[in-house]
Amino acid sequence: MNLVVVMLDSLRQDHVSFYGWDGCPIKTPHLDALAAEAIVFDNVYPEGLPTIPVRTDLFTGQSSLTNRTWQPLVPTDVTCMQLFRKEGYLTALVADTYHLFKPDMNFHRACDIFHWIRGAEYDACKAGPLEHLKLEDHVTDRMPDNWRNVVLTALRNLDGRVEPQHFPCWQTMDTALRVIEQARAARRPHFLWIDTFQPHEPWCPPAKFDVYGEKGYCGPKVVLPPGGPAEHWGTPDQIRRVRSLYAGEAAYTDHCVGHLLGGMRQMGSLDDTAIVVLSDHGHPLNDHGKFLKGPDRMFSELLKVPFIVRLPGGAHGGRRVSDLGRFPDLTPTLLDLAGLGTNHLALSGKSLKPVLEGTGNSPYRATVSGFFPAVERCLRNERYSYVIRPEGQPHELYDLAADPRETTNIIDQGKEIAQALLNEIGSAYFGRTAKPRGVQGTYEVAHTSLA
Repeated sequence: MNLVVVMLDSLRQDHVSFYGWDGCPIKTPHLDALAAEAIVFDNVYPEGLPTIPVRTDLFTGQSSLTNRTWQPLVPTDVTCMQLFRKEGYLTALVADTYHLFKPDMNFHRACDIFHWIRGAEYDACKAGPLEHLKLEDHVTDRMPDNWRNVVLTALRNLDGRVEPQHFPCWQTMDTALRVIEQARAARRPHFLWIDTFQPHEPWCPPAKFDVYGEKGYCGPKVVLPPGGPAEHWGTPDQIRRVRSLYAGEAAYTDHCVGHLLGGMRQMGSLDDTAIVVLSDHGHPLNDHGKFLKGPDRMFSELLKVPFIVRLPGGAHGGRRVSDLGRFPDLTPTLLDLAGLGTNHLALSGKSLKPVLEGTGNSPYRATVSGFFPAVERCLRNERYSYVIRPEGQPHELYDLAADPRETTNIIDQGKEIAQALLNEIGSAYFGRTAKPRGVQGTYEVAHTSLA
């Protein structure tokens, strides 16, 4: 069996139309077609956030949330690439996610083939003045000077890119197809990791996908919003325009995935290859007052991601499951699918193969997500989300079935639910012993022995 992982960066679950979220602004026909032949998970969550901790969890099958932040792989880390290479697989990595190829990151270790596609976000590959774009067209009057310089850096990499094939996401998928063709010609089983930075900001979709904004808007095209309160830098019209750019970027990403899947189908690769398509996390779009990622934004817009597994020939496909999963489960699941499950003993993740084949259920009753340096943690099961906040702030509990957009905090009437979630997660995940803390209690017991 061949294995292909397609990592999309910052794709929210509610922007994949197959998932059926109310208010999904786009159609994603290629991801939807894949999902129709696949096992689709509703509740597989990142553990350590963001970009690099996520990939550390996925590559190693270990949890980073308890002990490491954004950092390179260390010599003693054992990655999925190393394991599959030992077992005779041709291993390959194709990526435009530039954090992976920064000095000393080591994510291409044990790859027989690796390709770096340049030009995402702040990738240091261009300098000099802009030739086609203007900074003034992409910032608001209320953005500070330091942020304007950030935007300028991102615009350099966007400058001159117009057609879909000009952008790194398409180039990554196109390069991946060539790698698959070479691997099949070599007649060796292959494990390919494809890692694209789309639809991560800056959001500048090709014109044919930039169709979700309001007609008549004539303000700036804010491709890279700041992370503070959105009302501090943008008007309601400008904020809606930013959200429309993300929607266009997500639609473009689906188009690029379609290019990959169409090429694989044409060369017969879908018959003998297991494909996993997922995103490392979502992206806040002012759902709770801010854009960009942060430990204070532990809501579904950040944590709910697509996780789609198509087995060779579409076996066991056409199912949607609510079973819980953790990102460290990916490597043991892939090993299990390849018949190499004895490697599981060395991993903290668990194989989800029984869930994929319909012969078993999730081994978890709760998951935990967070940023290692931060106090905040989000504990979830299939129905509830419990957000632990820093000292002096009330904790939050949301009923995801009744309130999927997390607008009503029910912690005061749901402390037993919160405690039950807390009981499922070990203390190693927390900087201090946590206990459910409601709105009333937060302020009334402050600076007392009860705090």
